[in-house]
Formats: sequence, structure tokens, C-alpha cells
Amino acid sequence: MTLPTNYLFPTMVVGSLPRPVWIQELIEQRKTGEVSEKQAETLLDSAIPGAIRMQERAGLDFLSDGEWRRESYVKVFTEAVDGFTPDLISVGTSLAYPAVTGKLKRRQPIAARAAAFLKEQTQTRLNVSLPSPYTIARRMWSPEYSTAAYPHWEDFMEACIPILRKEIQELVKVGVHAVQLDDPWLALLVDPSYRRRERIKDVEHEIAMSVAGVNGATDGIDDAFLSVHLCHAHYNRRHGTRGPYNLIIDALGKMNVARFAMEFATPDAEGIDVLKDFPADKILGLGVIDHTDPHIETPAEIVARVEAVLEYLPQDRITLNTDCGFAPSSSNPMDFDEAYLKLQAMCQGAKLLRQKYS
Repeated sequence: MTLPTNYLFPTMVVGSLPRPVWIQELIEQRKTGEVSEKQAETLLDSAIPGAIRMQERAGLDFLSDGEWRRESYVKVFTEAVDGFTPDLISVGTSLAYPAVTGKLKRRQPIAARAAAFLKEQTQTRLNVSLPSPYTIARRMWSPEYSTAAYPHWEDFMEACIPILRKEIQELVKVGVHAVQLDDPWLALLVDPSYRRRERIKDVEHEIAMSVAGVNGATDGIDDAFLSVHLCHAHYNRRHGTRGPYNLIIDALGKMNVARFAMEFATPDAEGIDVLKDFPADKILGLGVIDHTDPHIETPAEIVARVEAVLEYLPQDRITLNTDCGFAPSSSNPMDFDEAYLKLQAMCQGAKLLRQKYS
């Protein structure tokens, strides 16, 4: 696999940026019907160029629309596909997710329309993310609500695959430079406490299903730079799990994508030693920014984090990114200016690395 640029250490976003409060309110009002879809889109069309300009000013080589149109990185699937009932699956006291309750039917593009608007607004390369089949299935299949439509979560996952494959194909037609499948639920498996909580007994089956989902969604797509993003999931600066990636590292070599964007800046990832087993034919999207830590990294800290990884991987197989998106859920209380300063530091660190190693 080769880098998607002709220079070293390209910088990429994982996806989401913090939303201003008024956009958080708009997304909620669109959901409740207080604001129509058309009204919301008009307002978001006027707001998103600001998110683009922020990323350009930070110096990113690949940017997104901040995912400002989305309620969450995974719920975006349900906004375009029929077969879901909102807010049936409760998570803690503040979050709820849709459950699949009927057969899936694609109603409209998931991200291609938003990507077309994004492409009109910038000359910078684009990175657009979609939830992976495994993460969708594990997040939004419920034994209480879903069995009439899909008796097992694996059946539901299989139904998601062709919808996502079609969406990736449409993103390529729009001219998106990089497409990313978000699969945090694969990374969550590394935490034994999570496996106990979710009553997961056959972890190898879970890993195999994640691989099958990614490969199914990307089957036959040879004209896009494809990535998978792995993280420990987070809300309000706290991760949902912790642990090193040893349990799943071998599975990465079985996925038909070029790159893996992985959390490593956070202490919850428990170090980079696992990279000794990173697949030899893949590119690492190295997480060098801890989005859960309010400390603004310095360019020198970015350089140090990358140079530590050069012990395991050559410089031409490393891209730089934040550990995760800053706000995978629109309600995630993160700071926009803090995100800018962190992205800026990452890009300045990349420039120092290019000066040193080019």
C-alpha cells in the first residue's frame, strides 16, 4: 500500500468536529419535526463552510464537513434507510439509539449528497466516513425489538452490506478521495469488562464478522483510498473501554482496505508495542492527538509520538490523525476552538517531520 499523497506524513481527520450549540439544537429540532428537513439543510449549508475553513486554516491535507449534518456517526445510516424505530435502545441516562424493527430499504444517499456539497466548497482532499456493517449491527439490533425483522444480528449485518457498498460507490463517483468505515465496536472487544457486559462468549466469531462486514462493503471497489477507523468510543472526554489492540491486530491484515486510523495518543490504548504485529502491507493512520484531553499538544509532542512509531513502521506507511472524531455524537460536549488548536498542532508537527525525513 502507498500513501495517498506524494509527500510524507499526510494529515487526515477522522470525521466529526464539535458542533456549536445552535447546530446541536437544530439537529434535535429536525429530529422532533420542529424544524423541517429542508429548513435544516438550508441552515446547515450556510454553517458547514465555516467548519471547512477551520480545517483549511489548521492545515489539514484531508478534511470532512465536520459531520455537522449528522446526529451521530452511526445514526446517519438510519437517517437514509427505512426499517428503524428511533430511540428504543437506551445507553446510560443521556443517549438512545434506534433499533431495527423492519426490513431495510435505502431511501436516499447516506453521505453522497453531503459529500457533493463539501466538494463544491473546497479544493482540499476529502475524507468521508460511514459506519461499518458490524458496528451498525451491534449498535442497533435488539433482541427485544428486532427479531421479527432479523432473527439474529448477523442477519441484520448482512442486509447492511449492499447498502454500504452502494454508498461507497456513489462517494467515489462524487469525487471523494478517501472513504473511511468506522468500526469502533471491533476495538471495544479488546476490553474483557466490555465482553462480560455484552455477554460476548465467542470473540473470534465477533472479529470474523467485523472482517466479513468490511470486506463485503468494499468488495469490488478498487478506485478509492479505503480506511477503517478503530477506537475505544467516547463521550464527554471519557472512553467506553480501554486496552491494547493485541486481540484484534491479526484481523486487520484480513481486511481489504489500505489504512487503519487507530487511537494511540490516549493512555487508554495502552501503548504502541502492538505495532510490532501491524500488517506489513497496510498504512497506519496514527492517532497523535488525544481528543479527550484538554491539553493542547505541541508540534514537538506530535513529532515525538511519530518518531516512537518509526521503530515499528517506515515513514512512508504513516499518516497522522486525531485518535477519533471530536464529537461522534452531536451532543458530545467538546470545544470547537480547542479542536482547531489541536488540529493546527498536528499539521505543524507534520511539517517538521517532512522537513526532517523528506
